[in-house]
Amino acid sequence: MSKKNALIVWGGWDGHTPEQSARLVKTMLESHGFDVVLDSTTEAFADPKLRDFDLIVPAITMSRIEKEELNNLLDSVRAGSGLAGFHGLMCDSFRNEPDYQFMTGGQWVAHPGDIIDYRVEIADTDDPIVAGIGDFDYRSEQYYMHVDPSNEVLATTRFDGMIFDEIDGVVMPVVWKRRYGKGKVFYSSLGHVVDEFEVPEMKTIFERGAVWAARQ
Repeated sequence: MSKKNALIVWGGWDGHTPEQSARLVKTMLESHGFDVVLDSTTEAFADPKLRDFDLIVPAITMSRIEKEELNNLLDSVRAGSGLAGFHGLMCDSFRNEPDYQFMTGGQWVAHPGDIIDYRVEIADTDDPIVAGIGDFDYRSEQYYMHVDPSNEVLATTRFDGMIFDEIDGVVMPVVWKRRYGKGKVFYSSLGHVVDEFEVPEMKTIFERGAVWAARQ
């Protein structure tokens, strides 16, 4: 049985520790037997062999992507390559590209209060990605997102009205999975900086989700 392979592309705003997070995810995937390629430019998405990767992990924030690169990425996932990512490093990668956002299933729009304490609630306790993980407290940016109603939501968070009273009580997806053509897509809004992978629940959820997303 051949080993699975993965591509991690990092870049964009340094405040999200893209390189450090990408290297941690590389080590994580290698522990599951993946051969992993790291790249620091979106030009990697234009490679005709992109669709040969079983898993693609963008770790890019607030950046730009050329149409040729984007179209090849979209085509590769639709053809069966998996896609997995976290926080703004996947769902705030390319603000000008709605086709990319349609694939990922969501786009960041706000984090009221910036770094705050909030609670993550498991929405589907039967799903293997979150099985055995109970609700947990978390300190980070609480992402308010525009999300696709077709997402299969695995965890949520509830907003209070401390910053904006109009969103008091809003339940927002935190973790989801979805399909894009033949490809599987996984996303977690947790992971503002690499140190957040030290939170066991956060790390476990992303690790399971990334492995699930890889082409089987």
